[in-house]
Amino acid sequence: MAPQHMVVDIKKLHLDHTNPRIAKFLDMYKGTPSPDQIYLALGAGAKDPAAGSGPSFSALRESIRTNKGIIQPIIVNKSPNGKMVVLEGNTRLAIYQDFFKESGDTIWASIPAVVYDSLSQEEIDSIRLQAHLVGPRQWEPYAKGKYLHHLRHKLDFPLGKLIDYCGGRKKEVEDYIQAYIDIEKYYRPLIPEGGFFDATRFSGFKELQRSGIKESILNNNFSLEDFGKWIDSRLIDPLNSVRSLPLILNNDRSKQIFISEGAKSALKVLDNPAVTQVLESAKFSDLARALVLSIQKLSYNEFKHLQNNPESDDSRLIADSHDELVTLYDDLFGS
Repeated sequence: MAPQHMVVDIKKLHLDHTNPRIAKFLDMYKGTPSPDQIYLALGAGAKDPAAGSGPSFSALRESIRTNKGIIQPIIVNKSPNGKMVVLEGNTRLAIYQDFFKESGDTIWASIPAVVYDSLSQEEIDSIRLQAHLVGPRQWEPYAKGKYLHHLRHKLDFPLGKLIDYCGGRKKEVEDYIQAYIDIEKYYRPLIPEGGFFDATRFSGFKELQRSGIKESILNNNFSLEDFGKWIDSRLIDPLNSVRSLPLILNNDRSKQIFISEGAKSALKVLDNPAVTQVLESAKFSDLARALVLSIQKLSYNEFKHLQNNPESDDSRLIADSHDELVTLYDDLFGS
């Protein structure tokens, strides 16, 4: 049966306490969390600095208030017993509930929704994957990893289908799952009972999945337990400096400085001061133009050398510049 577009009484709707985006906040509660606890967790999750390009909780709240409602309907699953649970749009429903509680204004008493009847678990997971792993309202990276791991290892969701739902990005799906395994194994045990588990550190473990990073750590007589300690102690900061670990650890001086002072200081040792001074004084447009010209002049032999040596310093720098340029481009012009 096709889904129905309707306006639903908010009193008939239930917030989803299994919402993967807020699972880490709800883990602190014993038993089934109350609507108020879910509301607080939704707010905390949306304030997470790693949450991606979506609006913050407070910004969304004020936008809904100003526009006197939402434009995009929430997605609801109606089970055979009549219970209506929100699959997508928990934050928006929570805001409606709060506004109605505050004002009693009937404008907040009902909310636009797309209502499905008795979806299977696979169909529910498909909606979540498309809405929050590849859609415009993406979850923060840790929540993505946690959910993908749950589907693959707890529900035995077929990997091929999981990859298809995520746009065919096999390496990305595998990296998210392994990064979640690694952060739980090497970082969580470092957090004292009742302490703050900083889910934003997940990005460092995502970087750890890059080719050659783990090998470099182990080949230099360190362990992944050490990596967890580096993340926890902020020796690795910013987190994208994980990708520079092979350079840092393969140089005796920079390795020593890294262990005592951190990645930022270690990378300064590897920079050529004269080159750094010239680059820092150059205009961004000149650097961009020079990069374009260098790519256009790249010989076939140089290309094959880079292609056959993906772990070389030059290849790593190309990968780093790609990531930074893509991020800048998306911020400027939209992804």
